[in-house]
Amino acid sequence: MKGEKNMSVKQSVKDIYQAVGGDGNIVSLTHCVTRLRFKLKDEGKVDDDQVKNIPGVMGVNHQSGQYQVIIGNAVSDYYKEITKLGNFNTGEGKEVPQEKGSLFDRFANFISSCMSPLIPALIGGGMIKVILIILTTLDILSTKGQTYTILSAFGDAPFYFLPVELAYTASKYFKVNTMLAVSLAGILIHPNFIGLVDAHKPIFLMGLPVTAASYSSSVIPILLIVWAMKYIEGGIDKVCPASLKSILKPLLELFIMGVLALVIIGPIGTYAGDLLSAIILFIQSRASWLAMALMAAFMPVIVMTGMHWAFAPIFLAASIAHPDSLILPAMLVANVGQGAAALAVAIKSKNKNTKQVATAASISALLAGVTEPALYGVTLKYKKPLYASMISGGIIGFFVGIIKLKAYAFAVPAFIALPQFINNANKMNFTYAVITAVASLVLTFILTYIIGFDEEKPKEETKKADVSNLSEGANETKKVYAPVAGEMISLESVSDKVFADKIMGDGVAIIPSDNKIYAPFDGVVTTIFPTKHAIGLKSNTGVELLIHIGLNTVELDGKPFTEYVKVNQKVRKGDLLLEVDLDAINKAGLETVTPIVVTNSKDFVEVVPSDKIVVDNNSKIMYIV
Repeated sequence: MKGEKNMSVKQSVKDIYQAVGGDGNIVSLTHCVTRLRFKLKDEGKVDDDQVKNIPGVMGVNHQSGQYQVIIGNAVSDYYKEITKLGNFNTGEGKEVPQEKGSLFDRFANFISSCMSPLIPALIGGGMIKVILIILTTLDILSTKGQTYTILSAFGDAPFYFLPVELAYTASKYFKVNTMLAVSLAGILIHPNFIGLVDAHKPIFLMGLPVTAASYSSSVIPILLIVWAMKYIEGGIDKVCPASLKSILKPLLELFIMGVLALVIIGPIGTYAGDLLSAIILFIQSRASWLAMALMAAFMPVIVMTGMHWAFAPIFLAASIAHPDSLILPAMLVANVGQGAAALAVAIKSKNKNTKQVATAASISALLAGVTEPALYGVTLKYKKPLYASMISGGIIGFFVGIIKLKAYAFAVPAFIALPQFINNANKMNFTYAVITAVASLVLTFILTYIIGFDEEKPKEETKKADVSNLSEGANETKKVYAPVAGEMISLESVSDKVFADKIMGDGVAIIPSDNKIYAPFDGVVTTIFPTKHAIGLKSNTGVELLIHIGLNTVELDGKPFTEYVKVNQKVRKGDLLLEVDLDAINKAGLETVTPIVVTNSKDFVEVVPSDKIVVDNNSKIMYIV
């Protein structure tokens, strides 16, 4: 089963890679918790519907210069496989020379691109801090012991060294020297500089005043520094003699940027962070109930756009001096709400597959706070559950705003992460968090269950459910065997819309691993195209079948194909029909994927694909009833 799953992932990855245009269209690729984030040269070349139909893909999103393919919890598996296929950058890569979108869109893309690769580390560190809160609260672990001290370092490290981590991702985004960027971040948190700051005395660098700021865990200063580094590096390149560039360039860049970082840019970033913090605190003090209600209600929409992690610099900046009482509490309401809506769908649905999908999605959202499976697989799909969760989010958010719930540790809010709301100086805060989570669960569940949803029975689901019975061999069942060995995929995943939309009929497709095409049943040859790239057959039981070898292979004028049968010739299952030069098709830049279509599928009740992935000439690939 594991092998079949891996094959399925690999095939989906190939389909995604081809659908987005391959190396010719991919500038760079990163991933976050649930989605592949492509930067493409031309997003207009991508067919969204084609990508959505690829097995494993939950949805797509265009956001601020990124083409996002939503995968869910298995995104890292997809990312690993897709990086094996091409030579594109796995940082943010080169910027598209003329990046489209508004100033806000470009800024949001920059923030999101730099923050997204850091999320696993931040989640890991945050969860360790949550576990420490639990252990110390239950008196299992003493805060005075060495174990606590070391484990605290585990949890704090991703946050303390945030400038270093961001220097790395920002350098990839702006295509500047990564190690120099990391070194500049190191200056900001160097023990010598921290010692000067802690001394609370005026600091000067060559007579220039240096702001005594603490840069550990900061976000904005290093992002501004690396942005400025892009222009300084370009300027040095222009004036520095080529013969001395290897020595002078790193010297000048580190010195100039180091001075600018401490004297000008770093302080500006610090003040900007303080301003963000002040704005958040102002909103919380004046209209926290309204801000929280709106944030909790519309958080699913924010997640849909992929913007939820772009907020990270805001609450991280605010949390340096104050706990977060806006975004993380709102995410608690919304995350639990998505899980509750999915749970209601799972219980109310009469569709076995929907129950399975919704149950898994609800667990992911309720326990881990990962809502994309619930959002894209359930609530957005059926719409009414999404509306129910947003209504509930607004109501519960109003309550949360009044009680001013606060998060004291960075973790993705969910039931398992509730200890992030524990604080000894504010003992009721955790109680409020539990009440919030339970209230969101109950209210969203009730609203979703009452409002209901319009469920359509997916065709693919019915087919898979009936395969086991059909394979036992009902008398009326007609079987089609694989005409060629290879990997079987759904017809919907074929890049040619004529086949994918089943305009010519229902069926399957095979990515061939062999060059010989055999008869898939007993019957007669009805058609051989002049270019020999396609052949039509009719079985003795009345099934009319088209085997189309490759896509757009008609352009090859029959050169890669050799025929061994003639029109009207009777054939037996396993007879050799054609031979094809797959390498020639690949060299021509065409796909070898072979659609196998029942052209008279309307004459039957149903065409049911087998659930096999790897097939040979003895494999049953379709059952027709």
